Amino acid sequence: MAKPTVGILHPGSMGAAVAACAATNAAAVLWCGTGRSTASAARAAQFGLTPVAALADLLDRSDIVISLCPPAAAEDLAHDVVTHRFTGVYVEANAINPERAQRIAALFEPAATVVDGGVVGSPPVRGKTPTLYLSGPVGETERIEALFAGSAVRTAVLGTKVGQASALKLSYAAFQKTSRVLVALAVGMAREHGVDQELVEVASRRTDSYLAEPEYVAKTAARAWRWGPELEEAADTLAAAGLPPEMLRAAASTLARWNDAKDGELSLTDALDQLAQP
Repeated sequence: MAKPTVGILHPGSMGAAVAACAATNAAAVLWCGTGRSTASAARAAQFGLTPVAALADLLDRSDIVISLCPPAAAEDLAHDVVTHRFTGVYVEANAINPERAQRIAALFEPAATVVDGGVVGSPPVRGKTPTLYLSGPVGETERIEALFAGSAVRTAVLGTKVGQASALKLSYAAFQKTSRVLVALAVGMAREHGVDQELVEVASRRTDSYLAEPEYVAKTAARAWRWGPELEEAADTLAAAGLPPEMLRAAASTLARWNDAKDGELSLTDALDQLAQP
Protein backbone atom coordinates (compact mmCIF):
# COMPACT_ATOMS: atom_id res chain seq x y z
CA MET A 1 0.00 0.00 0.00
CA ALA A 2 1.28 3.46 -0.93
CA LYS A 3 2.35 5.70 1.90
CA PRO A 4 -0.24 8.39 2.73
CA THR A 5 0.30 12.12 2.55
CA VAL A 6 -0.49 13.76 5.89
CA GLY A 7 -1.52 17.33 6.71
CA ILE A 8 -1.08 18.84 10.19
CA LEU A 9 -3.32 21.62 11.54
CA HIS A 10 -1.45 23.42 13.17
CA PRO A 11 2.16 22.77 14.19
CA GLY A 12 2.31 23.95 17.78
CA SER A 13 4.78 22.36 20.18
CA MET A 14 2.75 19.13 20.32
CA GLY A 15 1.45 19.17 16.76
CA ALA A 16 4.83 19.70 15.10
CA ALA A 17 6.48 16.91 17.08
CA VAL A 18 3.60 14.49 16.46
CA ALA A 19 3.64 15.35 12.76
CA ALA A 20 7.35 14.61 12.61
CA CYS A 21 6.63 11.14 14.03
CA ALA A 22 3.95 10.61 11.38
CA ALA A 23 6.63 11.27 8.76
CA THR A 24 8.11 7.87 9.66
CA ASN A 25 5.44 6.16 7.56
CA ALA A 26 4.14 9.00 5.37
CA ALA A 27 5.03 10.09 1.86
CA ALA A 28 5.08 13.69 3.11
CA VAL A 29 3.76 15.75 6.03
CA LEU A 30 2.33 19.10 4.95
CA TRP A 31 1.53 22.27 6.83
CA CYS A 32 0.07 25.62 5.78
CA GLY A 33 1.78 28.77 6.99
CA THR A 34 -1.01 31.19 6.06
CA GLY A 35 -1.84 33.26 9.13
CA ARG A 36 0.60 31.36 11.33
CA SER A 37 3.33 32.91 13.47
CA THR A 38 7.06 32.93 12.86
CA ALA A 39 7.36 30.54 15.81
CA SER A 40 5.09 28.06 13.99
CA ALA A 41 7.20 28.40 10.86
CA ALA A 42 10.36 27.77 12.85
CA ARG A 43 8.87 24.65 14.45
CA ALA A 44 7.71 23.34 11.09
CA ALA A 45 11.18 23.82 9.63
CA GLN A 46 12.82 22.25 12.68
CA PHE A 47 10.74 19.09 12.29
CA GLY A 48 11.09 18.90 8.51
CA LEU A 49 7.45 19.58 7.59
CA THR A 50 6.66 20.52 3.98
CA PRO A 51 5.07 23.96 3.54
CA VAL A 52 2.14 24.60 1.20
CA ALA A 53 0.72 27.94 0.11
CA ALA A 54 -2.91 27.52 1.19
CA LEU A 55 -5.20 25.30 3.22
CA ALA A 56 -6.88 24.15 0.02
CA ASP A 57 -3.52 22.85 -1.25
CA LEU A 58 -2.95 20.91 1.97
CA LEU A 59 -6.42 19.35 1.88
CA ASP A 60 -6.26 18.48 -1.83
CA ARG A 61 -2.99 16.60 -1.33
CA SER A 62 -3.61 14.96 2.05
CA ASP A 63 -5.05 11.50 2.64
CA ILE A 64 -5.00 12.05 6.41
CA VAL A 65 -5.37 15.35 8.25
CA ILE A 66 -4.48 15.68 11.94
CA SER A 67 -6.01 18.56 13.89
CA LEU A 68 -4.00 19.60 16.96
CA CYS A 69 -4.91 23.13 18.02
CA PRO A 70 -6.22 24.99 21.10
CA PRO A 71 -9.62 23.53 22.10
CA ALA A 72 -11.54 26.73 21.41
CA ALA A 73 -10.52 26.65 17.75
CA ALA A 74 -11.33 22.99 17.07
CA GLU A 75 -14.84 23.36 15.64
CA ASP A 76 -14.07 26.45 13.57
CA LEU A 77 -11.08 24.66 12.09
CA ALA A 78 -13.21 21.60 11.31
CA HIS A 79 -15.78 23.83 9.57
CA ASP A 80 -12.99 25.31 7.41
CA VAL A 81 -11.86 21.83 6.39
CA VAL A 82 -15.42 20.71 5.58
CA THR A 83 -15.89 23.82 3.44
CA HIS A 84 -13.00 22.67 1.26
CA ARG A 85 -14.73 19.29 0.71
CA PHE A 86 -12.02 17.15 2.27
CA THR A 87 -12.66 13.44 1.63
CA GLY A 88 -9.94 11.62 3.58
CA VAL A 89 -9.48 10.72 7.26
CA TYR A 90 -9.71 13.60 9.73
CA VAL A 91 -8.06 12.93 13.08
CA GLU A 92 -9.73 15.19 15.66
CA ALA A 93 -6.94 15.08 18.26
CA ASN A 94 -7.81 18.18 20.27
CA ALA A 95 -8.64 18.29 23.98
CA ILE A 96 -12.38 18.72 23.49
CA ASN A 97 -15.37 17.08 25.13
CA PRO A 98 -16.99 14.00 23.57
CA GLU A 99 -20.10 15.89 22.46
CA ARG A 100 -18.00 18.34 20.46
CA ALA A 101 -16.03 15.48 18.93
CA GLN A 102 -19.30 13.88 17.83
CA ARG A 103 -20.57 17.17 16.37
CA ILE A 104 -17.37 17.48 14.37
CA ALA A 105 -17.69 13.89 13.13
CA ALA A 106 -21.24 14.66 11.94
CA LEU A 107 -19.98 17.67 9.99
CA PHE A 108 -17.82 15.46 7.80
CA GLU A 109 -20.42 12.81 6.99
CA PRO A 110 -20.58 11.24 4.48
CA ALA A 111 -17.66 12.72 2.51
CA ALA A 112 -14.90 12.08 5.05
CA THR A 113 -14.34 9.92 8.14
CA VAL A 114 -13.42 11.25 11.58
CA VAL A 115 -11.17 9.42 14.03
CA ASP A 116 -11.36 10.71 17.58
CA GLY A 117 -7.94 11.18 19.17
CA GLY A 118 -6.42 12.27 22.45
CA VAL A 119 -2.72 12.71 23.17
CA VAL A 120 -1.66 11.90 26.73
CA GLY A 121 1.88 12.83 27.66
CA SER A 122 4.52 15.35 26.64
CA PRO A 123 5.54 16.12 23.02
CA PRO A 124 7.60 13.27 21.52
CA VAL A 125 11.02 14.88 21.79
CA ARG A 126 14.14 14.10 23.86
CA GLY A 127 13.05 10.55 24.56
CA LYS A 128 9.42 11.33 25.49
CA THR A 129 6.84 8.81 24.23
CA PRO A 130 3.25 10.09 24.50
CA THR A 131 0.28 7.89 23.66
CA LEU A 132 -2.26 8.84 21.01
CA TYR A 133 -5.53 7.22 22.06
CA LEU A 134 -7.94 6.56 19.21
CA SER A 135 -11.59 5.70 18.75
CA GLY A 136 -13.69 5.42 15.64
CA PRO A 137 -14.23 3.15 12.63
CA VAL A 138 -11.96 0.11 12.69
CA GLY A 139 -10.35 0.53 9.29
CA GLU A 140 -9.49 4.18 9.89
CA THR A 141 -8.07 3.68 13.39
CA GLU A 142 -5.89 0.91 11.95
CA ARG A 143 -4.57 3.38 9.36
CA ILE A 144 -3.59 5.82 12.11
CA GLU A 145 -1.92 3.04 14.08
CA ALA A 146 0.10 2.13 11.00
CA LEU A 147 1.01 5.78 10.45
CA PHE A 148 2.77 5.98 13.83
CA ALA A 149 4.16 2.43 13.94
CA GLY A 150 7.79 2.41 14.99
CA SER A 151 7.74 6.09 16.03
CA ALA A 152 7.93 7.83 19.41
CA VAL A 153 4.14 8.22 19.41
CA ARG A 154 2.46 5.14 20.81
CA THR A 155 -1.12 4.40 19.78
CA ALA A 156 -3.95 2.63 21.56
CA VAL A 157 -7.45 2.03 20.18
CA LEU A 158 -10.22 2.34 22.77
CA GLY A 159 -13.21 1.35 20.64
CA THR A 160 -15.32 2.28 17.64
CA LYS A 161 -17.28 5.19 19.15
CA VAL A 162 -16.20 8.75 18.42
CA GLY A 163 -15.89 10.49 21.80
CA GLN A 164 -14.18 7.71 23.74
CA ALA A 165 -10.67 9.05 23.12
CA SER A 166 -11.77 12.58 23.97
CA ALA A 167 -13.37 11.34 27.18
CA LEU A 168 -10.18 9.58 28.27
CA LYS A 169 -8.04 12.61 27.47
CA LEU A 170 -10.26 14.96 29.48
CA SER A 171 -10.63 12.53 32.37
CA TYR A 172 -6.87 12.43 32.74
CA ALA A 173 -6.50 16.19 32.18
CA ALA A 174 -9.14 16.90 34.83
CA PHE A 175 -7.01 15.20 37.48
CA GLN A 176 -3.52 16.06 36.30
CA LYS A 177 -4.02 19.72 35.50
CA THR A 178 -6.27 20.51 38.47
CA SER A 179 -3.70 18.88 40.76
CA ARG A 180 -1.07 21.29 39.47
CA VAL A 181 -3.37 24.24 40.15
CA LEU A 182 -3.89 23.01 43.71
CA VAL A 183 -0.10 22.89 44.16
CA ALA A 184 0.14 26.53 43.14
CA LEU A 185 -2.56 27.54 45.61
CA ALA A 186 -1.04 25.47 48.45
CA VAL A 187 2.48 26.82 47.88
CA GLY A 188 1.15 30.36 47.55
CA MET A 189 -0.73 30.03 50.84
CA ALA A 190 2.31 28.59 52.62
CA ARG A 191 4.59 31.29 51.22
CA GLU A 192 2.29 34.00 52.57
CA HIS A 193 2.99 32.63 56.06
CA GLY A 194 6.68 31.86 55.51
CA VAL A 195 6.32 28.08 55.65
CA ASP A 196 6.62 27.15 51.96
CA GLN A 197 9.91 25.27 52.40
CA GLU A 198 8.43 23.32 55.29
CA LEU A 199 5.44 22.44 53.10
CA VAL A 200 7.73 21.00 50.43
CA GLU A 201 9.61 19.01 53.08
CA VAL A 202 6.37 17.53 54.41
CA ALA A 203 5.25 16.60 50.91
CA SER A 204 8.66 15.11 50.08
CA ARG A 205 8.16 12.47 52.76
CA ARG A 206 5.33 11.05 50.67
CA THR A 207 5.81 9.39 47.30
CA ASP A 208 4.41 10.85 44.08
CA SER A 209 3.22 14.11 45.63
CA TYR A 210 2.92 17.07 43.27
CA LEU A 211 3.48 19.27 46.31
CA ALA A 212 7.09 18.04 46.37
CA GLU A 213 7.58 19.72 42.96
CA PRO A 214 6.78 23.43 43.54
CA GLU A 215 9.14 24.40 40.72
CA TYR A 216 6.50 23.03 38.33
CA VAL A 217 4.21 25.93 39.24
CA ALA A 218 6.11 28.15 36.79
CA LYS A 219 5.62 25.58 34.02
CA THR A 220 1.93 25.42 34.90
CA ALA A 221 1.71 29.20 34.52
CA ALA A 222 3.33 29.08 31.09
CA ARG A 223 0.84 26.45 29.93
CA ALA A 224 -2.23 28.01 31.53
CA TRP A 225 -3.52 29.46 28.24
CA ARG A 226 -3.91 25.88 26.94
CA TRP A 227 -4.79 24.09 30.17
CA GLY A 228 -7.65 26.41 31.16
CA PRO A 229 -9.75 25.72 28.05
CA GLU A 230 -9.07 21.99 28.45
CA LEU A 231 -10.49 22.10 31.97
CA GLU A 232 -13.54 24.01 30.71
CA GLU A 233 -14.08 21.18 28.21
CA ALA A 234 -13.67 18.66 31.02
CA ALA A 235 -16.15 20.61 33.16
CA ASP A 236 -18.70 20.46 30.33
CA THR A 237 -18.16 16.70 30.18
CA LEU A 238 -18.77 16.36 33.92
CA ALA A 239 -21.93 18.45 33.67
CA ALA A 240 -23.20 16.30 30.79
CA ALA A 241 -22.68 13.22 32.98
CA GLY A 242 -24.67 14.75 35.84
CA LEU A 243 -21.51 15.32 37.90
CA PRO A 244 -20.61 18.67 39.54
CA PRO A 245 -18.33 20.76 37.27
CA GLU A 246 -17.62 23.61 39.70
CA MET A 247 -14.19 22.40 40.86
CA LEU A 248 -12.82 22.24 37.32
CA ARG A 249 -14.37 25.60 36.40
CA ALA A 250 -12.70 27.13 39.45
CA ALA A 251 -9.35 25.62 38.42
CA ALA A 252 -9.82 27.03 34.91
CA SER A 253 -10.60 30.44 36.41
CA THR A 254 -7.41 30.24 38.47
CA LEU A 255 -5.37 29.35 35.39
CA ALA A 256 -6.82 32.37 33.58
CA ARG A 257 -4.79 34.62 35.90
CA TRP A 258 -1.70 33.33 34.09
CA ASN A 259 -2.95 33.87 30.53
CA ASP A 260 -0.39 36.62 29.96
CA ALA A 261 2.41 34.19 30.78
CA LYS A 262 1.80 32.24 27.56
CA ASP A 263 4.79 29.95 26.94
CA GLY A 264 7.01 32.32 28.91
CA GLU A 265 9.97 31.74 31.22
CA LEU A 266 8.77 32.56 34.72
CA SER A 267 10.37 31.91 38.07
CA LEU A 268 8.36 30.32 40.87
CA THR A 269 8.25 33.71 42.62
CA ASP A 270 6.99 35.47 39.48
CA ALA A 271 4.31 32.85 38.93
CA LEU A 272 3.03 33.05 42.49
CA ASP A 273 3.10 36.86 42.45
CA GLN A 274 1.05 36.89 39.25
CA LEU A 275 -1.40 34.39 40.71
CA ALA A 276 -1.93 36.67 43.72
CA GLN A 277 -3.00 39.63 41.55
CA PRO A 278 -6.78 40.24 41.38
